[in-house]
Amino acid sequence: MRTRCEKSIPEFADALREEYPSTAEMFEAMRQEEVGHRDRLFEMFRQRFGEHIPLIRRENVKGFLTRRPVWLVRPLGVKVARKQAELMEMEASRFYARAASRTTDVSTRELLNKLGDEERKHERAAGELEEKHLTQSARASEDESHRKLFLLQVVQPGLAGLMDGSVSTLAPLFAAAFASHKSWEAFLVGLAASIGAGISMAFSEGLSDDGSLTGRGSPWLRGAVTGLMTTAGGIGHTLPFLISNFHIAMLVAVIIVAVELMVISYIRHRYMDTPFLQAAFQVIVGGLLVFFTGYLIGSA
Repeated sequence: MRTRCEKSIPEFADALREEYPSTAEMFEAMRQEEVGHRDRLFEMFRQRFGEHIPLIRRENVKGFLTRRPVWLVRPLGVKVARKQAELMEMEASRFYARAASRTTDVSTRELLNKLGDEERKHERAAGELEEKHLTQSARASEDESHRKLFLLQVVQPGLAGLMDGSVSTLAPLFAAAFASHKSWEAFLVGLAASIGAGISMAFSEGLSDDGSLTGRGSPWLRGAVTGLMTTAGGIGHTLPFLISNFHIAMLVAVIIVAVELMVISYIRHRYMDTPFLQAAFQVIVGGLLVFFTGYLIGSA
């Protein structure tokens, strides 16, 4: 357990150092605590069993705690890292308590109880270190960094997907609608365009940048967000064509398009600091151009 904590906590610090320096300092201080506790436990073991310390891996101990390696959960969020460190200490304390209750050897039970006490001390020490390093100004700075990462990793790819799905699928959908004047044919075209655009945008976003240099996060996450939002943007104004009456379906679809464009304008205003009227003008102009392109082609 000591080795696992000593490995994980520096990894937390390294993963967060650039964006969350105060939290990284907190984890460095926790690592020093872990090293001191490890040395005391080694000395206790030597006094009882001698100099030879056998190599025992986590998988060799029945009922021992299992966790995913830190590198598998990157990009690591600051809140996730703090929670993981807290859980690490709490779970270790519970494990030692359960182990102590099952042993019949007095000296072994005493050792396990001491280990459990050490873990409980670590929980308190972690809280003290957090108060020391995470001052109000440091928290405010890290919260702003967290907001910027959220914009880069979730909002920006999601907004790009929503805009692409809501606007680019207008032309094929309404071209098919005006050409056939049949709801079902228009629905099939819109469905194919939405799903195809979603798959294309997901691969495009995921393969364009692995996030290692730009800090934009996991390409899997960005690709999934972009693809889903692209499909959602196209499906929204495609579903009305399930209505058998063509004129009613067309009216509902146009209303939904207007709602989608307003939602996009609000998101740009809310997260990208774009004035709402400017965002609405840009989005509406683009939507109208694509809509009329579909209308002209379908009416030809």
